[in-house]
Amino acid sequence: MSGGPSTVCGVSPASAREFPSPSPFSDGEKFDVGRQLSFDELDTPLSETTFVVVDLETTGGSADQDSITEIGAVKIRGGEVLGEMATLVDPGRSIPPYIVELTGITTAMLIGAPPIERVLPAFLEFAEGAVLVAHNAPFDIGFLKAAASRSARPWPAFRVLCTVKLARRVLTRDEAPSVKLSALAHLFQVTTQPTHRALDDARATVDVLHGLIDRVGNQGVHSYSELVDYLPNISSHQRAKRSFAANMPRSPGVYLFRGPSDEALYIGTATDLRRRVRNYFTGSETRGRMKEMVALATRVDHVECAHALEAGVRELRLLSAHAPPYNRRSKFPRRGWWITLTDEAFPRLSVVRTPTADSIGPFTSRGDAVEVADTVAEFSRLRTCTKRLGRGAVHGPDCPARELGACPASWAPELTAQDYAAAPETVRGFFRGTNDAPLQQMQARIDELS
Repeated sequence: MSGGPSTVCGVSPASAREFPSPSPFSDGEKFDVGRQLSFDELDTPLSETTFVVVDLETTGGSADQDSITEIGAVKIRGGEVLGEMATLVDPGRSIPPYIVELTGITTAMLIGAPPIERVLPAFLEFAEGAVLVAHNAPFDIGFLKAAASRSARPWPAFRVLCTVKLARRVLTRDEAPSVKLSALAHLFQVTTQPTHRALDDARATVDVLHGLIDRVGNQGVHSYSELVDYLPNISSHQRAKRSFAANMPRSPGVYLFRGPSDEALYIGTATDLRRRVRNYFTGSETRGRMKEMVALATRVDHVECAHALEAGVRELRLLSAHAPPYNRRSKFPRRGWWITLTDEAFPRLSVVRTPTADSIGPFTSRGDAVEVADTVAEFSRLRTCTKRLGRGAVHGPDCPARELGACPASWAPELTAQDYAAAPETVRGFFRGTNDAPLQQMQARIDELS
């Protein structure tokens, strides 16, 4: 093994026998590859993004039936090589003649090479936190995932970039009739020619990747998130509307797509407003109905909220007020469920199909509506018992839920209609958006229990 920033495991059988465990193939950076990626990571400039370019040689083309015989990988950032690894791998079987002819790797060369169960942990350590890059990534990543599965090892949440897909997006057919690695190596005049050996091919792919990144930079793609947005072949008009999300906060809230006449086209909630709205202008949005809506949109408004609970309540209020045409819950209101105040001397909450003036919804399931109704009743001191009470009646003595301590209106032994009137008035204000006291109490309870 060589010193310095580049560490290579040799591919000869002798060095393969010395293959250590755990792996030395790390440049010292530590990442948690299984975690949820943050927006900042997705928005990292390409010049600061760490890539691990990997290439495999195998006994055949099926990840389920064939095995890896060689791994080569190069870690790069900002045009600099941070490290390399390469090793032969014992596939536990003989090498088919046509593979020997293609790669030059023979069964004899693999005697004493480490099995994939020893090599894979080393590779995963080497690639921690990086974007995995491969030429025809489904092939290479498919074999690595299959090896992880057979080793009962979880596969980390890697971001993956395919240089075949990127080349097809960046290069014209006239410029690159073929996107085979050998053809692209010739086009970009790489320093290491592909030879059907893993490390050589990985090094060639590094040069191809740099050439492709230079091309997309000329088209205004400078960060990893912009590259992800660029890869799908979406219209420039749709991509241009990404600016709608530029000034949005990375916090919970409600967003409203507005049409040419300032009408609300679509309303939704998000835990990260900026990220969620940006997604509508990328290839990740495949719903035809949403593409049509985005084409009509002239701007996106937002309401920033303190937490997801507040965002959900505000969304329901806005849906009720605007009935936006691209929300299914607005298009088919009778398919949803509404929470409404009953019309009686001692109003309570009821879950119904048809809304009234004092309603909130729609909810997609009755169960969700019932759960919210119970929560609203609890924090507004509204009764949950179903016995009908006239104006001259008194709530309390005959309430069956009261005996179990489960009726929110049991805060006094007896309540007249006048005593009780403040509770339904609080709920009306909550539904209309003029009284957020119940919401504040709910959040206080959540904070207390967290």
